[in-house]
Amino acid sequence: MRIDIISAVPELMSSSFGHSILKRAIANQLVEVNLINLRDYASNKQKQIDDYAFGGGAGMVLMIEPIDACLKDLKSQRTYDEIIYMSPDGELLNQKICNQLSMQKNIVILCGHYKGIDERVREHLITREISIGDYVLSGGEIAAAVLSDAVIRLLPGVLNDETSALSDSFQDNLLAPPVYTRPAEYQNWGIPPILLSGHSANIDKWRHEQSLERTKSRRPDLLK
Repeated sequence: MRIDIISAVPELMSSSFGHSILKRAIANQLVEVNLINLRDYASNKQKQIDDYAFGGGAGMVLMIEPIDACLKDLKSQRTYDEIIYMSPDGELLNQKICNQLSMQKNIVILCGHYKGIDERVREHLITREISIGDYVLSGGEIAAAVLSDAVIRLLPGVLNDETSALSDSFQDNLLAPPVYTRPAEYQNWGIPPILLSGHSANIDKWRHEQSLERTKSRRPDLLK
């Protein structure tokens, strides 16, 4: 899988892919992540990529010209399954979307910045808008890192135990059950005896019941 991320400040994202699971996935060539500086596609010597909005108002807007030039360059090299714009008014990211995107070969993620992007980019150049929540960030870089992390960990070979992702919260519209590790007794706080029974079927049943109960109490909307 290849993920190309277009950003006005790609430096903000380098640490997101330089550690832990994502770093290993890239090193093992399970995914290719390219951080693209939008300023490289500016048409003037000042590398300007933003301008004032028509009609006035506070804040600067990312211009259509460098974004279009960047996308044309990328699309001249390969075919993309999705060109995604991270936007607070896009569809809310969930596990189903992550599962869908993990099956794609090439995707572009465009990060907004300043006051946003020229609306014509949204109307004509992107294929999908995704939000990570009902709030506004200074830019789309953090959101792009969140989306990338959620998708990359689903790729075959990324996790040491490939069944781990299947038991994550939201995979079956249930929250994950509680988990415990050693020691089994700590400051008079014990763990459920079923987990020490060694009976896999009973443990699986207990975990499913716990997931269902936790979802009912914390996120009943998921059961609808």
